[in-house]
Amino acid sequence: MTPVDPVDLTAKLVRCASVTPANEGALEVLHDALSSAGFDCAWADRGGIRNLYARWGAKAHERTFGFNGHTDVVPIGNEADWSMTPFGADIRDGIMYGRGTTDMKSGVAAFAAAAIDFVQLTPPDGAVVLAITGDEEGDAFDGTTALLDYMSDTGERLDVCLVGEPTCPETMGDMIKIGRRGSMTAWITVTGTQGHSAYPHRANNPLPAMARLMDRLASHELDQGTDHFDPSTLAVVTIDTGNPATNVIPERCSGAVNIRFNDTHSGASLSAWIQEECDKVKAEYGVAIDVKIKISGESFITPPGALSELVANAVAAETGVTPELSTTGGTSDARFIKHHCPVVEFGLVGKSMHQVDEHVQVDHIIQLKAIYARILKDYFA
Repeated sequence: MTPVDPVDLTAKLVRCASVTPANEGALEVLHDALSSAGFDCAWADRGGIRNLYARWGAKAHERTFGFNGHTDVVPIGNEADWSMTPFGADIRDGIMYGRGTTDMKSGVAAFAAAAIDFVQLTPPDGAVVLAITGDEEGDAFDGTTALLDYMSDTGERLDVCLVGEPTCPETMGDMIKIGRRGSMTAWITVTGTQGHSAYPHRANNPLPAMARLMDRLASHELDQGTDHFDPSTLAVVTIDTGNPATNVIPERCSGAVNIRFNDTHSGASLSAWIQEECDKVKAEYGVAIDVKIKISGESFITPPGALSELVANAVAAETGVTPELSTTGGTSDARFIKHHCPVVEFGLVGKSMHQVDEHVQVDHIIQLKAIYARILKDYFA
């Protein structure tokens, strides 16, 4: 058989303008390639989102290796700022340009190509699963969670999973993610009484209350880090009044904070702390304070062990680099998979993801396929 070219497969995926929640044929490209190679493919669509589940081998085999990734991408921004066609997958000087080349159509193409070649050339005693979503860059309500619900409903399962997100900060092979911080956002509205700025005693200005509250939140040390995590962080991301007049004390002010937290905390414990701080400022300033909180994911860790060692050994063998085991960065769909089985993440250098002229080195795509192929070989050895 002719080996699957991961560069060509990446280009086909990039040429699908699959900005969340659109699919634009991206998952059909993978469906056709995988089904032609003997994978049993099923759609796990939900909420208008297309999701693909593909398995080679017996259902719920005692040795089932899973890959997870996404084909949806973020918007391109101002197309005039791009020097290359955003969905052209054009190659110049050994670099492919286009939205999704880094995050993460190359990763999906690399593990799909590795899986197809592996099961056809050396059929394993076990199963290989690819769970690929079109809803990772958005709210992720109907993406990997829908795939996991499909697995639960149909008796499918994974023993371990590798998410192909970009994980390397500088050099190919320099980092594996073995966990992620939790993420949450709190939107806060402070309401006082509008009045004339020349007569502040007749108003109740919400701005000093908001400033006090934001200072209390931002200056508080959440923790000093743990064995596997850096210290948690809180960022004030906006404070708004929408007041164009300098002679009017506004009635209302809104703000928001985003917290990235380690395993010292939970979303519930931080929510309670924010509410306590709001109650203190409310009592001090005599204002009304409303809080709405969204917890995007809890922190999690896959302790260093057999899975991280398997991936690290393959990375070192193919790149000559010993990867760092890290929990840095934002959230990923690994936060859902960790409820199902042990999960780690490894993929490309992520410097250009979400940027104008997003790009990937062509030789990195080929190298990534080789890493994934070695992981499969070693897992089933």
